[in-house]
Amino acid sequence: MLQIQENMNILNNLTSRFPAFSLTGIPGLEFAHAWIYIPFCCLYAIALSGNSMILLVISTQKSLHEPMYYFLSMLSATDRGLTLSTMSTTLGILWFDANEVSLDRCIVQMYFLHGFASMESGVLNESPFHSYCYHPDVITLACSDTRANNIYGLVALILTTGIDTPCIALSYTFIIYSVFSIASPEERYKVFSTCVSHIGAVAIFYIPMMSLSVVHRYGQSAPKVVHSMMANVYLLLPPVLDPIIYSVKTKQICKAILSFLTK
Repeated sequence: MLQIQENMNILNNLTSRFPAFSLTGIPGLEFAHAWIYIPFCCLYAIALSGNSMILLVISTQKSLHEPMYYFLSMLSATDRGLTLSTMSTTLGILWFDANEVSLDRCIVQMYFLHGFASMESGVLNESPFHSYCYHPDVITLACSDTRANNIYGLVALILTTGIDTPCIALSYTFIIYSVFSIASPEERYKVFSTCVSHIGAVAIFYIPMMSLSVVHRYGQSAPKVVHSMMANVYLLLPPVLDPIIYSVKTKQICKAILSFLTK
C-alpha cells in the first residue's frame, strides 16, 4: 500500500511539472480585451461563414465543377482550417482571460497552424510561419541546442517562399504574354479579372507573412503590441478578405451565392 502511494506521489509530481505556456494576448491592452473580443469575434465569423459559403456553393452547383473553382474551394478549405486552428485560444484569451495553454495543446495547435499555412502556400503556388502558439516563440524557450531547428526553418523558407515566388512571377509573365496575343477585348478583360483576384489573394497572404517575419526577426525593440497585432493580422486578414475578393471579382461565384441565398 505504501509502495502504491509512493508511486502515486511520483506520478503527481511529474504531472505537476508538465510544462505550460502563458499566451500574451495583446500586451498593454489587457484592460480592453473584452472590447477587443467583439471585432475579433466578428472577423472570425466573417471568415468562417464566407469560406463555408464558397465551399457550399461550389459543391452544390454543377456549373462550378471546373478547375478554377476547385482552386477556390481548396483555398477556402485551408483558410477555414487556418481560422479554426487559432480561434479557440485567441477568443479564450480575450473573453475568458484563459492565457495558459498546456504543452500538448500548444504542439497540436502548431501542427495544424503550420500545416494549413503550408497547404495554402501550395494552393497559391508562405512558409510555415500572440495569441496562439507561434513556432519561433516556442523554440526560444528551449533549453537545448536549436541549431538543427533553425537550419530546418531556413531550408523550409527557401523551399516554399524561395521557390513559390519565382514560379508565380514566371507564371504571370507567360499569362501576360498570352493575353496580349488574344484579339478580343472581352477575353482580355476576363483573363485580367481572374489574374487580379489571384494577385490579390497572393498579396494578402504574403505581405502580412513577410511583415511578421521582419518584425519578429529584426524588431525586438518594437512594442510587444506590434508583434501581437501583426501575428493576428497575418492569420485573420487572408481568411476574411479572400472570400470577399473572389465573390466580388468572380461573377459566377457571386451569382451562385445570390441564387443560393434567395432560395
